[in-house]
Amino acid sequence: MIMEFLEPAFMQRALIAALLVGVTAPAVGVYLVQRRQALMGDGIGHVAMTGVGLGFLLNSSPIWMATLVAVAGSVAMELIRAYGKTRGDLALALLFYGGMAGGVLLINLSPTGSNANLTSYLFGSLTTVSPEDVTAISVLAAFVVLVTVGLRRRLFAVSQDEEFARVTGLPVRALNLLIAVTAAVTVTVAMRVVGLLLVSALMVVPVAAAQQLTRSFRATFIGAVLIGVAVSLSGTITTYYVEAPPGATIVLYAIGVFVLLTALATPLARRRARAVEADAADPAACDVRVPAGRRPGDDAKV
Repeated sequence: MIMEFLEPAFMQRALIAALLVGVTAPAVGVYLVQRRQALMGDGIGHVAMTGVGLGFLLNSSPIWMATLVAVAGSVAMELIRAYGKTRGDLALALLFYGGMAGGVLLINLSPTGSNANLTSYLFGSLTTVSPEDVTAISVLAAFVVLVTVGLRRRLFAVSQDEEFARVTGLPVRALNLLIAVTAAVTVTVAMRVVGLLLVSALMVVPVAAAQQLTRSFRATFIGAVLIGVAVSLSGTITTYYVEAPPGATIVLYAIGVFVLLTALATPLARRRARAVEADAADPAACDVRVPAGRRPGDDAKV
């Protein structure tokens, strides 16, 4: 049967989780890339490991506990970024490595924890996505979509130019913290499917792939989300037929899309460059008027 992968209950849960991850990771990643913080998700993933270990040790939900710890870690990271002038990189390194080491220690001290549990959170696992996990992921994903879409203009302004956003009266510090918290929530949304060590790639690679063909923030946002959903679902389906870790499969698909779009974008960029050179050589072509109803810079709107 062509659609036999939809029959097992664990695959239904995994596909729902993959869909939510495919939407949320690039939706947050587009702001992180704009802020040149592409590796922030990787750091939060390290910190979230302590939350996973605490969840097993306290016999509570690893996802909710990881969310709390990741949010606290992301706030600390943002404060270090804002105020840590000379030793900020050292403080971040201690936070990242301490989070990973704490998670490994706590999960092994837990009577219900094991290295198999650790691996499923580090690299993702389809069969371990429970109905409770789907509920938690759905709630957290709704928060991420609400923030990234509902506040997109303000978040874009802060990500593009903090000083200009501050002059216009936006609460820059609060918005920076909100981006950090949303990134932390996204990490915990994605860890059951992609894994904590690879979630940063799903935040960044679809955005980089979309940027190869798009020229505005809005188009990049939409394109990145579409690519994220496509690679997440296709990677999850592939792992049903091929025994492979879902996180690695999804990330490799995303990289493949990036390479393909880069190859397609190169001749387009050369064609645009030749067109610009031709316009520059023709004085009559330099008299370009803005169409009625449009203003210069409209393509940058979100």
